[in-house]
Amino acid sequence: MPEQRGVAEWRPGSERTRGEHTHGETPPARARVERTSVRGQVLDALRTALVHGDLVPGEVYSAPVLGDRLGVSATPVREAMQQLAREGAVEVVPNRGFRVTERSSRELAELAEVRALLEVPVMLRLARTVPGSCWAELRPLAEATVVAAAAGDRAHYAETDRAFHRAMLALNGNEQLVQVADDLHRRAQWPLPGGGPLARRADLVADAAEHMALLEALEAQDLSVVQELVREHFTGAVD
Repeated sequence: MPEQRGVAEWRPGSERTRGEHTHGETPPARARVERTSVRGQVLDALRTALVHGDLVPGEVYSAPVLGDRLGVSATPVREAMQQLAREGAVEVVPNRGFRVTERSSRELAELAEVRALLEVPVMLRLARTVPGSCWAELRPLAEATVVAAAAGDRAHYAETDRAFHRAMLALNGNEQLVQVADDLHRRAQWPLPGGGPLARRADLVADAAEHMALLEALEAQDLSVVQELVREHFTGAVD
């Protein structure tokens, strides 16, 4: 079945299965570009489903069934799921599909602790060396987290939250640090059964408010307040 150019809206129901098609011929360049685009859309849709809890921790999903839900063939779904497996969001179940990873409270606390070990020293160093005007440029990213939190949109909040933290760490100039920290951040965002630590809108709003307060302290170069806010931000993620 040919790939559709767009990915359909996520459909929680529809457990139909269907046959899979493979092609031995190498597709032309245009087909490869379209397939890559569809795979990216599928990956985004699956990440959104994970954050919203539409893909249930502990449950096994097959690529054909997920393809039916998204209106695409099994191939881009399988490729997207392989990427999610590398990120630790799912695990491969031979001959069945992919099981959504179950995050324990302890695992989330450990992820938050490792993030703190990486990010807190960097942030405190940047607070002493980066001019206040540079922090002001990040205000739109912090405001984006506030908007997403107010709407209660967990998937959008997850993206804006990571974008804000990436931009802050990027001022350090160490791309490897940014990539490692972002991977840890993403792993910490998959929900627990019944909802993760940022499942409620009030939690999102409080977390976003910390972003704004931290930026204001950084712009003012108030190091004592920065240190308190940075440590509280990660302590809250552990609790």
